[in-house]
Amino acid sequence: MSLSIRNQIPGTVTSITAGEVMATVRTRLTGGQDITAAITLEAVKELGLAEGTAVRAMVKSTEVSLATGPVQGLSIRNRIPGTVTDVATGGAMATVKITVDGGELTAAITKDAVADLGLAAGSRVTALIKSTEVSLATA
Repeated sequence: MSLSIRNQIPGTVTSITAGEVMATVRTRLTGGQDITAAITLEAVKELGLAEGTAVRAMVKSTEVSLATGPVQGLSIRNRIPGTVTDVATGGAMATVKITVDGGELTAAITKDAVADLGLAAGSRVTALIKSTEVSLATA
């Protein structure tokens, strides 16, 4: 199956915290970062997830926000540091490619945000991703 989701990073499930309907699944990515996905318990069961399961963490590029300074006071759990490798701008939007330990992320943000943040190749950023926007697939 081919997907249009650009951000697909391999990892291994390290813990699952189940609630009544939803679960948080913590995954250690190949670069050593942890990412948390909030998914349904039904999905956990259907995917056969358990500690040690190999997965791909997938995030649409439109769900990746970027910060150039310290990140404090946010509920966003997933904060992955990286370096901008490419910025492609259009009339209103831009894609920003970021190298992170173990792979690459793409963020789709506004052209104005690129200008306001002063993003260019070599810029250090933190990719911010809400746990509810992370999908998991078994490898």
